[in-house]
Amino acid sequence: MTTMKRQPSHPGYILKKDYLEPLNISITGMSETLGVSRKTLSKILNGRGSVTPDMALRLSRALNTTPRLWLNLQNSYDLWHAEHLSSAWKDVRPLTSQALNSV
Repeated sequence: MTTMKRQPSHPGYILKKDYLEPLNISITGMSETLGVSRKTLSKILNGRGSVTPDMALRLSRALNTTPRLWLNLQNSYDLWHAEHLSSAWKDVRPLTSQALNSV
C-alpha cells in the first residue's frame, strides 16, 4: 500500500478556493444554487462536513464537473485521516492464500 505523505485538502477547501472565490459566489448564493441550507454548505467549506453522493451530484451539476471528482476528493481526505489518526487497522493480519481459497 502506498501512503500519501502530505495531507490532502478537504473538498470544501477546494470548492472555496478554486470555485467560489474566483467566481465571486457567496456561500448563500451557492447554497441557493445547490438547493441546500447555508449551514450545510458552510460545514463542508470549513472542513466539518463531508461531501455525500447527493452533494457530489449537486456540485457536479452546478460547476460542470463530475460527481466522481468530489467523491474522490472526499475519499482521499477520509482515507488519509483514517490511516494517520488510527493505528488499530495495523493490527489486522492478512489472510493467507490458503484461507482465501477456502472461502
